[in-house]
Amino acid sequence: MGPMTDASRQAGDTGPSMTPRELRADVPALENAIYMNYGAHGPSPRYVVSAASEFLEHHEFDVPATGDPYHAAFSAFDETRETVAEFVHAEPDEIALTESTTAGINAVAGAIDWSPGDVVVRTDLEHPAGRLPWQRLEREGVTVRVVETTDGRIDQDEFAEAVAGADLVCFSAVTWTHGTVLPVADLVDVARDAGAFTLVDAVQVPGQLPMDVSAWGADAVAAAGHKWLLGLWGGGFLYVDSDAAVDLQPRTVGYRSVETPTADPFEFAPGARRFEVGSASPAPHVALGEAVEVVSEVGVDVIAERIDRLTDRLAEGVPGDRLLSPASPESGLVTVDVPDPERTEARLAEAGIVVRHLPFPDGVRASVHAVNTAEEVDRLVDALEAEW
Repeated sequence: MGPMTDASRQAGDTGPSMTPRELRADVPALENAIYMNYGAHGPSPRYVVSAASEFLEHHEFDVPATGDPYHAAFSAFDETRETVAEFVHAEPDEIALTESTTAGINAVAGAIDWSPGDVVVRTDLEHPAGRLPWQRLEREGVTVRVVETTDGRIDQDEFAEAVAGADLVCFSAVTWTHGTVLPVADLVDVARDAGAFTLVDAVQVPGQLPMDVSAWGADAVAAAGHKWLLGLWGGGFLYVDSDAAVDLQPRTVGYRSVETPTADPFEFAPGARRFEVGSASPAPHVALGEAVEVVSEVGVDVIAERIDRLTDRLAEGVPGDRLLSPASPESGLVTVDVPDPERTEARLAEAGIVVRHLPFPDGVRASVHAVNTAEEVDRLVDALEAEW
């Protein structure tokens, strides 16, 4: 990999050495607004953008004349794969570098040999990333069962009934609608007992809550770094259990997908790397690696604890009957019932407060990160009072 910024770090070296306030000071976008939309997009610190831009300059200005651009790119991919694997408690061969969570879910959906009558189960809480691939398969005769939920919760008995006889189950680790934390390991156990492949949408986890894919036990987990990790768009990743990967046959194949690109017949690369394809830019994944290292330097536990304090403060300032999220929020995502969500979003934006409205449930969602302050939470509460 090319030269990195002075902020380049190794995840977990000596424990947290940066505070949330220090991280905030390096995010230019936070100078201009009270930003509470990390569940959609996390504005990047200079550390992350500099890592990507310095790699690009090195790769395009220096390497062509002094080295091998392919070797430099592949080395960058390898380094990020190792960084992400350590961060989520996986092995490097179990990590594929993708464009996004959506790309990861679609990659898995496309790697299974579906037949009419096969069954997919999802919940009614899924983001379009966890809905649209299965809607496409419905057109090919696959049956999609939808588990109905209440207030962002899954009834495990109803879940078990739905997954009986299913081929694949897809659900979110943290719901984008209510901010509830689902019991991933328990749901995986239920699905595994039913013989179903388990695919978890974890995009709302990395950067705000600890993430241990080995403890979850899922066959595959899709995520990205452009939300709570404060990385760049294009820096996604897909975990695939090494045993589960053996039976997956990706539809899209390139020289990064296989053991020997010139072999005929070819063999897929072992593990998750079979889901990587060709000459993608390493820059977003260099940024992803840097984002993981920066967040690790702050400490995920520190971040989660601070988010917990700030969201409790927010929930205490909202009338109980207006909270669509739990009264004691389980993540940084807090959804509030207002009469006209789109109008409220626009009104708050005019006041310099960035949140987003949701199509379901019908409300506005504040995504509170550790880089936010108590004063900003109070400003949001004051601004929402007009809605009551």
